[in-house]
Amino acid sequence: MTSRAESAAATRRALLDAAAELLDEGGLDAVTLREVGARAGVSRGAPYRHFADKESLLIAIGTQAWEQLGDRTHALRADPGLSSGEKLRGGLNALIAIGRTQPHLYKVMFSHPPGDPAALARAAQRSQSEFLAIVAGLVGEQAARRYTALLISSANGIAGMQVSSQLADEKWGGITTEELVDTLVAMIEAQS
Repeated sequence: MTSRAESAAATRRALLDAAAELLDEGGLDAVTLREVGARAGVSRGAPYRHFADKESLLIAIGTQAWEQLGDRTHALRADPGLSSGEKLRGGLNALIAIGRTQPHLYKVMFSHPPGDPAALARAAQRSQSEFLAIVAGLVGEQAARRYTALLISSANGIAGMQVSSQLADEKWGGITTEELVDTLVAMIEAQS
């Protein structure tokens, strides 16, 4: 027998999944509470019992993505079979992969919702702290903040160039995302 709390959690999960699918398929304009409810197969009023408005739904989607990235980055950091460089490469590739495969979600993750501009920055803290710890393992605590900010902003730029097809421009000589990540990792490893 399913409890009321379990049922509510399952409905919320279904709504978040439906919203994420709609976001991937059609961007921000495709995500409406009505369409999310229809996609999730719940009553018209169900989305409104879980989310006050579209903005709160998008914050929840972005928060979920940051939590998943935090879990992935933590797993990389905790893996004793990986070198510090491999951990760094994995963290950068995980962030870039979201931008490459889910550009609308990526945009939400780095947005500043008008009702709570810092909501997604707060959600990013764990993931960024995990990444900071990986970088500190290479360059030490004191330099880690500067290099982590440089790496995250570089990954953001790489993802943007990949999604907009600018990276494929022949002026860059056919360089790949992976080669750019390798270059970043090599630069950081040279600092250790």
